[in-house]
Amino acid sequence: MEEMDGRKGRIGRRPHEGREIPIPDPLSPDTPKDRVLRWLAEGAIRPLGVVPWGSNYTFLAAVYHDAVAGLAIYKPQRGEQPLWDFPEGTLCDREVAAYVVSEALGWGLVPPTVLREHGPYGRGALQLFIDADPDAHYFTFCDEPALQPTLMRLAVFDLIVNNADRKAGHCLRDRSGRIWAIDHGICFHAEPKLRTVIWTYQGQPIPEDIVAEVRAFYERLRGDAALRAELGRLLRAEEMRALERRTADLLAHPVFPRPGPWRAVPWPMI
Repeated sequence: MEEMDGRKGRIGRRPHEGREIPIPDPLSPDTPKDRVLRWLAEGAIRPLGVVPWGSNYTFLAAVYHDAVAGLAIYKPQRGEQPLWDFPEGTLCDREVAAYVVSEALGWGLVPPTVLREHGPYGRGALQLFIDADPDAHYFTFCDEPALQPTLMRLAVFDLIVNNADRKAGHCLRDRSGRIWAIDHGICFHAEPKLRTVIWTYQGQPIPEDIVAEVRAFYERLRGDAALRAELGRLLRAEEMRALERRTADLLAHPVFPRPGPWRAVPWPMI
């Protein structure tokens, strides 16, 4: 059954119910990062089908480059639904900016993500597919002691990037047990927008090692011309200033926040 976008015209085709899609073996998240980024940036993209349930068009895609085949998630700009509070056509840029910030923090929370100017449906974000346990999400593993350092960093990450949609299902657990964070299209707004299911740590001091990592990121954000240029290509000037301000505020008051006066939890929560 063909799927149509009333604003943009034909954009894709949903797989028939019950039909198996032939896919190549996934490229491993343990593959050296520079190799993964080059594969994402230069590989040929073949959409395999539309990922269901999202409000925007998202494709599972096969990517082929230098005899390496793997899976990725492709989010074309033309498939983004307009939002009243975010500039139109910017969600794919924000997906990439979230990866850049995660890497600059040294936390590796976001799967490798690049911006492709000429994908099958035009400009869009391309992200390494994570082979995750389909039954796992934040609420199923949030109480595990061994995961607390990672989940605390994820809570701080969402505060820094001003994540307006941290659902439990946006926290993946891969087959090796590693936690990944996905779906960052509505982050980085200049106004406070934090909506998250991760309020577990509210009112608690942020651990000193995490604060030190945020401080190092803040110094890079202010003094690293390359990092500023990279983020500046993805975010607006007022959003860059807000990113710097949120980071500075966290360092001045290193405590996990409590829910604010706005709607603080996304819906649906999973």
